[in-house]
Amino acid sequence: MTALVLTETLHAGAYLVSEDVYFSRDQVTVALNQNIAAGQVVGATDVIALTTASAAADAPNTGNGVLTLDVSTPVLAAAQDGIYRLLCIAAVANAGTFEVFDPKGVSIGKYNVGAAAFANQIKFTIADGATDFVAGDAFSVTVGVESNADRQVKAWDPAAVDGSQNPVGILMYPTVTDGTATKLATMTARHSEVRLSDLTFGGSPSAAQKAACIEQLRRLGIICR
Repeated sequence: MTALVLTETLHAGAYLVSEDVYFSRDQVTVALNQNIAAGQVVGATDVIALTTASAAADAPNTGNGVLTLDVSTPVLAAAQDGIYRLLCIAAVANAGTFEVFDPKGVSIGKYNVGAAAFANQIKFTIADGATDFVAGDAFSVTVGVESNADRQVKAWDPAAVDGSQNPVGILMYPTVTDGTATKLATMTARHSEVRLSDLTFGGSPSAAQKAACIEQLRRLGIICR
C-alpha cells in the first residue's frame, strides 16, 4: 500500500519567535505579478507618482549653475527617502564634476556638468552658469517616500535594480497577484525575532548576499535566530 504524504506549508506568521504586534507589523501593498510565500523576505519599489522630490543649491556656492530635476521622472524606482547630496569634487572651466551620495551617505555615481541626465535613483541635469563651480559647491535633492502608500513590496531579489534588492521586511502570509491588481498584505517590518530556517529568500542569492540580507534585516530591528 502506498502511504499518503501530506506536506504542510508554513502558516501565516509561523516564522515569528517574538514581536510587538501593534508595532512590529505594517500594512503594505503587494505589487503586480507576485507570488510570495509566508515568511518570504520582501523588498520595495517606489510608486513614482506618489513620491515627491525637490532640489536646492547650498547658499555658499560659488558657481551659479542650475540643477534641474527631470520633469517626468525626477525620482526613479529605487529612490530612498531622505536627502541626496551632490558635491563638486573637481572644478573645470565651464564644467565640473559632482559626486552623488544617497541619504545613507553612499556614493551612487558621478556627474559631469552639462552632460546627459544622471539617472540612478534620482534624475537630474546641472547646467553651467556664468560663474564656474568650485570644489565644495553642493546641491541637495530631497526625496519624500513618506509612507508605505508610496511604495509596493515585491519578492526580495539581490539581482534587482528597482529597489526590491533592498529588504524591507517579511511577508506574514502567502500573497499572489496577477498583472491587473495589487493586493494589501501584512509585513513584519521591525522589532521582532524570526526563525531563520522558516524564511524564504527569493532569487538565487549567494551565501554572501544572503548574509548581507540578514544583516540588513537586523538593521531594521528584525533579528534572525
